[in-house]
Amino acid sequence: MTITRQDELDGLRMIGQIVANTMQLMSRAMEPGMTTRELDEIGRKNLDREGARSAPESTYEFPGATCISVNEEIAHGIPGDRVIAPGDLVNIDVSASKNGYFADTGATFRVGQVRPSLDRLCRDGRRAMQIGIAQVAADRPLAGIGKAIGRFASERGYTLIRNLASHGVGRSLHEYPEEIATWPSRREKRRITKGLVMTVEPFLSTGGLWADLGADGWTLYSDPRAPVVQYEHTVVATERGPIVVTLPG
Repeated sequence: MTITRQDELDGLRMIGQIVANTMQLMSRAMEPGMTTRELDEIGRKNLDREGARSAPESTYEFPGATCISVNEEIAHGIPGDRVIAPGDLVNIDVSASKNGYFADTGATFRVGQVRPSLDRLCRDGRRAMQIGIAQVAADRPLAGIGKAIGRFASERGYTLIRNLASHGVGRSLHEYPEEIATWPSRREKRRITKGLVMTVEPFLSTGGLWADLGADGWTLYSDPRAPVVQYEHTVVATERGPIVVTLPG
């Protein structure tokens, strides 16, 4: 989507705040002993209360209102009977629509205390997203996002999952530009246009390079197996830089 009017930005901000608030509500409610299905139900109720529709359900018939991925699951985890335990890393990804506008956000949360290396990975994962967002502005190269994130990851000894990309969003969950590399890519020659709506969502890892599809047809796992974190915002490119619309309020 390309924003051309204030009412479009207002509509995007509305759904952006809803998905951000839903994710924060879920993260605050999360505790050891809870199943991922119970956590998903908290998100579903909040989306319903706000008059929003789960985007993965409505677009892809995903079996859950939100995607919840625990430890070795790195994305698109199906809410179910898995019990959340102390020391887990839990990724919550919330995307939804309202009044024809879509927004997408996600983050990895620690359950209690985690190993120092995982704590560092989480902090650096959020920083990697912020570095990518800082590259978003009208008439800048799309490749600048992955180049900046890649430099940060390499300097700190991390890898990036290279088949899970950022994407355009706004009038649908995934739209042009459908594949935005969050790793260095010499093939990316496109430029960011004024008003373009996109996600920035690097998957930072301590060794993983690819996402492999699991037996359930949805859940993705790291190859080679290694811890992975993901942080994601929906942003709008302007001449002055990015506007982040997925902020809680």
